[in-house]
Amino acid sequence: QVHLVESGGGSVQAGGSLRLSCAASGRTLNAMGWFRQAPGKEREFVAAITRYGGGTYYADSVKGRFTISRDNAKNTAYLQMNSLKPEDTAVYYCALDPRGAQLMSVSPSIDSWGQGTQVTVSS
Repeated sequence: QVHLVESGGGSVQAGGSLRLSCAASGRTLNAMGWFRQAPGKEREFVAAITRYGGGTYYADSVKGRFTISRDNAKNTAYLQMNSLKPEDTAVYYCALDPRGAQLMSVSPSIDSWGQGTQVTVSS
């Protein structure tokens, strides 16, 4: 099983930016994606990217502000988050879905989860 390790979380003011990274322990050509879970809420889909990076999917709440990318040579996915809002505050999790990015965005069947990284946005 591939292990995922997220990094890059932290605390920023509204309007700021953060870049999250997700390093996989081995080579993976599964779709990679990001989910988040705020206190008292269910985990929700944020973004997904196809195995070679040719396609991306976003939750409506982050479209135009977040960008997902991946570097298969480094077995790493990224989430660039701009124009952050207090409602983006959550623990962000990296995930793999062998069925593809589109299915991950609508009906995920996650093969591996990372441990999560906290993102806190203050107003």
